[in-house]
Amino acid sequence: MKAMPNALQMPAVQNPRIAVSHRESHSQAIWQDLNGQCMRLPLASLDDGPVNYRPRWRASLDMIECNMPVSKRGMKTNDALYTCGQPCETLHLINSGIFKIVSLAPDGRERSADFFFDGDWLGFDGIPTGQHCCTAVALDIGEVWSVHYDTLIQVAAKVPALLRHVLTAISGQLARNRDAALSMGTLAADARVADFLLTWANSLAERGRRTDEINVHMSRSDIGAFLGMRLESVSRALTKLAQLGVISFNERGRRDISIPDLAALSRFVQNGSDHSGLVLQ
Repeated sequence: MKAMPNALQMPAVQNPRIAVSHRESHSQAIWQDLNGQCMRLPLASLDDGPVNYRPRWRASLDMIECNMPVSKRGMKTNDALYTCGQPCETLHLINSGIFKIVSLAPDGRERSADFFFDGDWLGFDGIPTGQHCCTAVALDIGEVWSVHYDTLIQVAAKVPALLRHVLTAISGQLARNRDAALSMGTLAADARVADFLLTWANSLAERGRRTDEINVHMSRSDIGAFLGMRLESVSRALTKLAQLGVISFNERGRRDISIPDLAALSRFVQNGSDHSGLVLQ
């Protein structure tokens, strides 16, 4: 197999359907507000990525750090940040790590509802009723920054840029949920799994991480629960993707996946159930 260039030198290929959504994005106005509020913050180091400014995915962290105190908490794999039914008194920002949101089906089965990366907010689900309607679980070692909801509202009333930023984050999560529902309703099973991997890889690319080799930190059962598929269907889809050369499994384990060409993976998703024209370049 042809050696892949460094992921930081290779721009991530976005799924056109995903790229036009609000998934993992912040408006230009929010970024301008952030620059105005946080001029005291240093520029990113070369280790932060190929750009010479702070990465946009850090906008939430920088905005909060500039305007209000935070409580920082280390998380270990499988730690629950909050649980279903717990009072919602704080909101949380992921400084590092990956989290999944788990909801309960009417029959008591757990269902992975979403996953979140550095710079994402957790806890919006508890705002309407004052209680969390799902559970947030760490998929690896990380750290979260927590802010009291009432304090956030008070500060946001005095700092319009912060209020606009929080609203943008909420609307972004709503758009992401819409895209997930669209994927489940319009894509074939194989393309649905490919879309999941592409979204995961794009999220890593936005944070300056390599995308040619990824660890999804989720079992096939969890992936199936998230995509509304049976475990067997997920396994068959991954096997087919590997047979076509779109992905490959690393020797370390079946959760470690190599994606030799993000463009090919994106074409697979676009083709839906018709994969006859898929060609790796």
